[in-house]
Amino acid sequence: MTDSFKNIINTSTPVLVDFYADWCDPCKALAPVLKEVKSEMGDEVKIVKIDVDKNQNLANQFQVRGVPTMMVFKDGKQLWRQSGVLSKNDLIRKIKSY
Repeated sequence: MTDSFKNIINTSTPVLVDFYADWCDPCKALAPVLKEVKSEMGDEVKIVKIDVDKNQNLANQFQVRGVPTMMVFKDGKQLWRQSGVLSKNDLIRKIKSY
């Protein structure tokens, strides 16, 4: 795990990490949903997008086998993980539960 990634996820604010690929159609469908989540939640959440093709070591480390895969981290710990596209409301509920 890179130091910069450790720094990003080691906060008391929940961090939603989206592992995606440019060639992935469901990833493209998820992008506007993530924008809506961010605009609704503001500073309550950080959203970070990780391109699996450019960050293969990180994707391997978290055993990302399919994209999109989303994870929520808080204080450096992974609290949740799911592959696929979720609705804005489902994502907001998930993030707020942490």
